[in-house]
Amino acid sequence: MLERARGVIKKVTLEVIYEVVEERSKEIQERIEKLENKQEQDFRYLNQRIDQLGQKIDEQVGQVRQEIGQLRQEMGQVRQEIGQLKSEISRLDQKIDDQTSQVRQEVNQLRQEMFQLNHRIDTVIQMLSEIMRK
Repeated sequence: MLERARGVIKKVTLEVIYEVVEERSKEIQERIEKLENKQEQDFRYLNQRIDQLGQKIDEQVGQVRQEIGQLRQEMGQVRQEIGQLKSEISRLDQKIDDQTSQVRQEVNQLRQEMFQLNHRIDTVIQMLSEIMRK
C-alpha cells in the first residue's frame, strides 16, 4: 500500500508539476506574443519614420538640385557678363592706346613747332641785335 501511495503521490506530483509548467508556459507564451506584437508595431513605426525621412530627404535633395541648377544658370550669366566686360575693357584699352599715341604725336609736333619758333626768335633777336649795332 505504501508503494501504491508513493505511486499516487508521484503521479499527483507529476500532474501538479505539469499543470504549473503548462501554466507558466502559457504565461511565457503570452509574454512572447506581446513582445512580438510590440516588436512588430515598433518595426512598422520605424519603417514609417524611415519612409517619411526618406521622402523629406528626397524633397530636400530635389530642392538642392533645383538650387544648383539656378546657380549654374546664374554662373552662366555672370560668365557671359564677364566676357562682355573683358571685351569692353579690351576696347577701352585700345582706345586709350590710340589716344596716347595721338597725344604723343601731337606733343612731338608741338615740340618741333616750338623748336622752329625758338629758332626763328633767335634769328630775329640776332637780326635785331645786328641792326642795333649798326
